[in-house]
Amino acid sequence: MKAISNELLDRFRSEYDSDSHARTMTAAASKTDITDLAYLPMEAAKLSGPFRIEVRTRGITAQEKSGRCWAYAALNILREVLADRFNVDEFTLSGNYMAFYDKLEKANNMLEMAIEYAKEPLDSHIMEFLLGGLGDGGHFDMARDLIRKYGICPAQAMPETYASGHTASYRLKIDTLLHKDIAELRRLVKEGKDPQPRKEEMMSQIYKLQCIVFGQPPKTFDLTYRDKDQQYHVLRGLTPQTLYTEYAGSALDNLVSVVSEHAQGKEFGHHYVFHYKGSMAEGNVDFINVPFDEVEKLCLAQLKGGVPVWFGCDCEAFENRSEGVWDPESFDYDGVLGNIDLSLSKEDRLDYLDSYANHAMILVGVDLDEEGRPTRWKIENSWGEEAGRKGYFVCSEHWFREYVYEAIIDTAYLTDEEKALKETESEVLDPWTSI
Repeated sequence: MKAISNELLDRFRSEYDSDSHARTMTAAASKTDITDLAYLPMEAAKLSGPFRIEVRTRGITAQEKSGRCWAYAALNILREVLADRFNVDEFTLSGNYMAFYDKLEKANNMLEMAIEYAKEPLDSHIMEFLLGGLGDGGHFDMARDLIRKYGICPAQAMPETYASGHTASYRLKIDTLLHKDIAELRRLVKEGKDPQPRKEEMMSQIYKLQCIVFGQPPKTFDLTYRDKDQQYHVLRGLTPQTLYTEYAGSALDNLVSVVSEHAQGKEFGHHYVFHYKGSMAEGNVDFINVPFDEVEKLCLAQLKGGVPVWFGCDCEAFENRSEGVWDPESFDYDGVLGNIDLSLSKEDRLDYLDSYANHAMILVGVDLDEEGRPTRWKIENSWGEEAGRKGYFVCSEHWFREYVYEAIIDTAYLTDEEKALKETESEVLDPWTSI
């Protein structure tokens, strides 16, 4: 390997000293974030205005300092179904309730994997994945699995706690507990002993820890509300399962994950599944992979049908959080950084982990040009009303095509070819592969 020599350092210093633009930007960046320096508010203003197609939504949620975007996006779709069913202007589902069972199932999944792979070396890919810890992140399939098993409940039946919205401290504790448990389970297997009785004791401790920080989930609750006609209603003794099955119906059953990623060994026209990536030991993340034009057509068709779209994207690219804008044209990084070239192809961004789907939201609107082609998209986020435009964001068509990687689409909007692809045998991807 070739080290940095003094001669090279002298050359670098000389090149910087002779670059007046770089020295000017040094002064500016000493007091201002480079993202703010690059932001072009007059360009971003071009994204303002009403949308030709817009789906009504009822309220902005706040995941706070947690990675529950995927869960909130799924719950917000169900919220609209329930608000229509109950004829109310607002209805909020408990993100804490889903977070509790998500982490309980993830913990169980990790302990089961520890038993299954007890004889794998610690530096193997699967053990590195397992020991990565119990994170907040997730996927639509995980939300659907959890809702089908545990149901849903109103926010007032299981309100947020400090830990549900600020998960960092809890995750440090649960990861330490899980690492201790994984080490013990591996030893039991290697000694030829049955690990399951001890694993059940471990899960009891994990359940108790979660009750301390999140509260214990309700088995039943009463739902009281006043509808838009000011009529009072009360539903007594509901369970989370009956709220979902009897009042939300099959709202999530016919939804399919449609991805567009020609990278990391994934090819278009294939049906893929991730093992071990779901919350549950028996759950998987399943998707079809198609060219992006197909994804966009499906999103447009579903919005025209009055149905919001759960989608996954890279929210860190060309983002102005306070203004609620995602748009490459609204940022002049070339003007700030000079001849430092940051450009990568979409495929290279994915292959070299510069970009990936790190956030989930719902599409609730789109504007079109004279030919009916999308120009910008309206997004409902879960960062609270203080972010963006009272919780709503807008992205340009350019950003949408470059940084949206996945959409959850009702089978009613799929083409015959896409439906057939979903029925083909799935190919298994390693759990550490990104989506």
